[in-house]
Amino acid sequence: MLYENSKRFLQLLGLLALQVLLMNHIHFLGYGSPLVYVALLLYFPLGSNKIITLVWAFAMGLMVDMFSNTPGLSSASLTFTAMCQPIWLKTLTPKDALEDMTPNYRTMGKWNHLRYLTLLLALHHVAYFLLESFSFYNISDLSASIFSSYVLSWLVIVVLETLRGRE
Repeated sequence: MLYENSKRFLQLLGLLALQVLLMNHIHFLGYGSPLVYVALLLYFPLGSNKIITLVWAFAMGLMVDMFSNTPGLSSASLTFTAMCQPIWLKTLTPKDALEDMTPNYRTMGKWNHLRYLTLLLALHHVAYFLLESFSFYNISDLSASIFSSYVLSWLVIVVLETLRGRE
């Protein structure tokens, strides 16, 4: 348990540093910035305590909010995504998986893991940008922001997952 929490804390710090120091300074065509801190939710095992998952997600979102000057956006959207994470994980996990299985390409299969990543990212990005704009007034800008950030985030996280899988 202590090993898992210390490992998760190091993942949190690494993703936080990557997000704040590098990804927040990337703006694709003035719309999209990769939001890679969502990858923290990808690492929670199948049988994780939901309360603990929510606390970790809120803490990560709160830290990103503090360093990115986005009051409440990251914490609200990541906590919402963490509420939905166990449902998607159970749906896409093979039936014969162990209860403490950690999601990755080997345990879930390549396509199920990519679907899991795709669904979590889509859910997070829609929640994040809807909270940021808080209206549908300029739906084209909202759609461009969601789509460009989503594509950039997806690509960066797939590269990170590929590098992580080589360990």
